[in-house]
Amino acid sequence: MFLNLLIAIFFFLIGLEIRAGLRDVRSAIVPIVAAVGGMLAPAAIFLAINPTSQIWATSMPTDIALALGVLSLLGRRVSLNVRLFLLTLAIADDLFSLIVLGLFYGNDLHPAKALSTLGAAAFGLILPLSRDHISKIIKILTPLSTYFIVPVIIISNIPLNFDLSDFGSRTTLSIVIARFLGKVIGITLFAWLCIKWGGQTEITMREIAGIAMLAGMGLTVALVIADIVATTALELNQIRLGLFFCAIISGMSGYIWLRRTPVGR
Repeated sequence: MFLNLLIAIFFFLIGLEIRAGLRDVRSAIVPIVAAVGGMLAPAAIFLAINPTSQIWATSMPTDIALALGVLSLLGRRVSLNVRLFLLTLAIADDLFSLIVLGLFYGNDLHPAKALSTLGAAAFGLILPLSRDHISKIIKILTPLSTYFIVPVIIISNIPLNFDLSDFGSRTTLSIVIARFLGKVIGITLFAWLCIKWGGQTEITMREIAGIAMLAGMGLTVALVIADIVATTALELNQIRLGLFFCAIISGMSGYIWLRRTPVGR
């Protein structure tokens, strides 16, 4: 019950962030399009490797708290525009993840889960408050989410009981490969195409590639989806293992890549 309450607060914050962050779609078109690519490519790669599995959606979401956390470690080595691009991409990613959850897994949602995920996010989206009030609520809830709710959700899902053979399972490998390669390929390709077709951004393609690596860090939303779609305890454990392993790979890769990337154009 307590964990469901924390999940509800987390998804409520997602709803508020989507509402606040995607007001000016035209100026955010490149990261929004990149987010679409960063979800389609992982799902396509996952299904190519594991075509009979129903858990493909766990390969799609980006964890905004973790990705921004790694970015903060770089300090002035990355520009404010890189942070804004990642933030917009992650917010769009959250929106699309909610759509996927509702469209493809809505029938699998227990009423309590539905209220604590889609219901809480929808409440954040439609809450009749002014822009200033929404900003104040986001300012209050963000540190609570980042430093308490997200760690609790992650810790409660750490795969403690796993066999070494689980590292070689098709489920675990599918998630790791699909998330890491899919995010890099999908985000950079769709961003490049969008820029070629007239989209504008203040960061370089090399910086976008680093953001794409960080986007492979997907735990919180992905873990919630995993808890909904997994059919057995073994499968759930393998999903969790893949998500945690990929988060480590993606975080380290993105950090090293962006640390060696010149700031700006």
